[in-house]
Amino acid sequence: MPVNSILGVFAKSPIKPLQDHIDKVHDCASILVPFFDATVAGDWDKAVQLRKQISQSEREADELKREIRLTLPGGLFMPVERTDLLELLTQQDKIANKAKDISGRVIGRQLLVPEAIQDTFNAYLARCLDAVAQAKQAINELDDLLETGFRGREVDLVAKMIVELDKIEEDTDDLQIKIRRQLFSIENQLNPVDVMFLYKIIEWVGDLADLAERVGSRLELMLARV
Repeated sequence: MPVNSILGVFAKSPIKPLQDHIDKVHDCASILVPFFDATVAGDWDKAVQLRKQISQSEREADELKREIRLTLPGGLFMPVERTDLLELLTQQDKIANKAKDISGRVIGRQLLVPEAIQDTFNAYLARCLDAVAQAKQAINELDDLLETGFRGREVDLVAKMIVELDKIEEDTDDLQIKIRRQLFSIENQLNPVDVMFLYKIIEWVGDLADLAERVGSRLELMLARV
């Protein structure tokens, strides 16, 4: 049976909800940019509002996740393994959770990124979010992959996206090393407890890229099984 006919068996495609979820996850993580801008400006009221937006987006992503888990079909006519789709979903959802954790920790201590490392931090955050955007782009190619029966040029395109995602994640590793060195050079000028939390925030921001790479890895594994 052709793939299009297989999809016709179901009332809903198993792919579209997954794409809706990664879109919501990307929206959630992207709010971190104006969030940190607000903290730098000392506008903690705005930062709190943006934190609430992040939390709301994370809740909406959670709701989508639960709905997908409850309604995702299984059986012989699934074009891909149900377990692979659920694992993709899990990795995607962790990105939104991490964005919420980052904003919560910063608000909880009114933690400010020191001026001396702000430029590097902003570049680091932006590159980590590039990884999330790249994962989103790859997932959003899944419907085209279904139409082509997971064959041909579309598979090559997604494979290239995954390679690019790996490169972006490597860039974030390099930037993390750089910002850690910069923080180390000024840490004796800062509150020691704040320094501990700053290192943790740097780590968690890097986790955004690591989790995005895991999405790519799960997608690559899923394609290999088709």
